[in-house]
Amino acid sequence: MFLPTTQKEIKDLGWNGLDVILITGDSYIDSPFIGVAVIGKVLLQAGFRVGIIAQPDLDSDLDIRRLGEPDLFWGVTGGCVDSMVANLTATGKKRQQDDYTPGGINNRRPDRATIVYANLIRKYFKDTAPIVLGGIEASLRRVAHYDFWSNSIRRSILFDARADYLAYGMAEQTVVELARSMKEGKDPRGIRGLCYISGNIPEGCTELPDFNDCASDKEAFSRMFQEFYRNNDPVTASPLAQKQDTRYLIQNPPAFCLSGKDLDAVHALDYERELHPFYRKQGSVRALETIRFSITTHRGCYGECNYCAIAVHQGRQVTWRSKASIIAEARQIAAHPEFKGIIADLGGPTANMYGIECTRKNTLGGCADKRCLFPKPCAKLNINHAMQLSLLKDLRQIQGIQKVVIASGIRHDMILADRENGRRYLEEVIRHHVSGQMKIAPEHSQPHVLQKMGKPGMETVLKFKDMFYQLTKKEGLNQFLTYYLIAAHPGCTEKDMAALKAFASDKLGLLPEQVQVFTPTPSTYSSLMYWTGKDPFTGEACFAEKTVRGKDRQKNIITGHGRQTGVGKKNRGRSKKTNKFL
Repeated sequence: MFLPTTQKEIKDLGWNGLDVILITGDSYIDSPFIGVAVIGKVLLQAGFRVGIIAQPDLDSDLDIRRLGEPDLFWGVTGGCVDSMVANLTATGKKRQQDDYTPGGINNRRPDRATIVYANLIRKYFKDTAPIVLGGIEASLRRVAHYDFWSNSIRRSILFDARADYLAYGMAEQTVVELARSMKEGKDPRGIRGLCYISGNIPEGCTELPDFNDCASDKEAFSRMFQEFYRNNDPVTASPLAQKQDTRYLIQNPPAFCLSGKDLDAVHALDYERELHPFYRKQGSVRALETIRFSITTHRGCYGECNYCAIAVHQGRQVTWRSKASIIAEARQIAAHPEFKGIIADLGGPTANMYGIECTRKNTLGGCADKRCLFPKPCAKLNINHAMQLSLLKDLRQIQGIQKVVIASGIRHDMILADRENGRRYLEEVIRHHVSGQMKIAPEHSQPHVLQKMGKPGMETVLKFKDMFYQLTKKEGLNQFLTYYLIAAHPGCTEKDMAALKAFASDKLGLLPEQVQVFTPTPSTYSSLMYWTGKDPFTGEACFAEKTVRGKDRQKNIITGHGRQTGVGKKNRGRSKKTNKFL
C-alpha cells in the first residue's frame, strides 16, 4: 500500500489522525530505493500511522497543512540527494533537471531543503510536535561541517533548522525506537543514531573542538573532523559533544548495522514500486525508470574513497540480504504487469561487495589504523565472489527474467584479488550481466592524486582491462569498459589532467566523456583537504583548484570541450551518457 498523502486516504484507512508526518524534497515514489518510503513503511510495520507530504509548496499552507499535525513527530528530509548537490553543479550552475521531480524540471526542491521545510512547519504550526531531521542531507551535516556553497564552516544542521532531533545514517532502528519512546513518554536521548541539543555535556562524551574554533582555525577543524570520522563505527564509537553556541550538539554512537535477517524484513515490506497517484498527475519521474525494476542486495561500503560520503552515512561495514530474500523480490518483479524482462540493476554502493566482509568488524569494529582496500586489499578480508556467483545463477533461472544487469559500479581490484573465483565471476558478468558496458571508477591515473582519493594504482586498472577484453573477445561480444574520472580533486593540477588524458588515450584507448568536476560534499576527507589545503594523512600542503575557470579547464583538458591552450583537439569517448553525482 501507499502511505497516505491526503485526508481522504487517511479516512479510507480508518485512521483518525497520524502519529508521524514525513516531509521530503523528492516526489513520493514508494520503493525500497527511496529512504523516506523505507522509513515510512518501517514505522507502519511497527504499528505507527504515517503520512507523507512530498515537495510541499513554500508559498502557502495548502500542502504543509494537508494532513494536519502528527501526534508524535514531524520527520523532515531533503530527499535522496543533498539539495545543494541536486540544485547546483560543482561550478555553481543551476541544474535544469531533477530526476526525483514530476516532469523532470528542477523547480520543486529548495536549496537547503531540510532547513526550509523545518522552517515551513514552524511558520504554520506553533508549539507543534517535535521536528526530527533525517536523510543524507541531515546525516552529512550533523556536526560543524565545511559547506562548499557558502565556502564556510556551518553549524550542525540541527541548530540551523531549529529542530529537536536528528536521526543519522540509514536510521530504521533509530526512528522506530524514537517513535516508541515518544509514545510511551520516555526520554529518547539515549537512543543510538540520534543527535540532540543539550545545555551540558553528558557523562562519557568525547568533546570535539567547538564551532567557533573550527570556523576560525583550519587546524582545529581538521582535528574535529578526524575525531568525528573515527567515531562512526557502532562497535567502537564514543558519544560526541560539540559546543555550537551556548549549547552543545550531542551525537550518540551509531546504530548497530541491521542483521541480514532484519535487512530481509525491510525489503519484504509492501512497496508499490510506483509514483503515488496524487503526484503522478503532475508528470512522470525519471528516477522511477531506473529503480522500479532494480534490486538492492546489500548496504555499506568499505571502499572508503575519500571523496565519497557512503562510509559516514551507510557505514563501513557491508551487510547483505539472504539469497532467498533477493530471489523472492526478483519473482515479485517478474510478475509485475509492466515488467519487460530486464532487471535494470542488481547491487549496492559497490556491486561486488555482496557476501564479502571481514569477520572481525562485528566484534572489534573496523581497523583504526588501516583500510580494507587501500592501498591494497587486506589479506583478512577474504575476498571470494562465490556467493555472488551462486546468486546470479539462481536469478537467471527465474521465469520471466531475460537479463539481470549489474549497473552499479564494480571494484575491479577486488576481482583481481580473488584468486579463486575472480576470473570466473568476471566471465559470468561479461557473459550474462553486462548491458553493453561495464562501469569501473579508476578516477585518475597519477599516483599522488590517487593517494589523496584513496584509490588503488593504475596497474590494477590495466590488468583488469586486459582481462575484461580478453574474456569479452572469447565470448564474441561487443562490450566495453566505461571509466569514471574526476577533475579538480585536491592534489590535482592541469598538468595532472594532461597526464591523465595521455594515459587514457595511450593505455585505455579512448578519451571518455564521463568526467565530473570534484564537488566538496560535507563530511568527506576530500572536502577536508579542499578547505584546509593540507593532506590530513601526511600533514603536507595540498593544492586545491578553487576557481570555476580552473575547474572547467581541468575537465576540458580530457573531454576536449571548450577552448584550451596547448591541450589538443576535441576527442569524444565511446559513451555519451552523463555522469551525475547522486
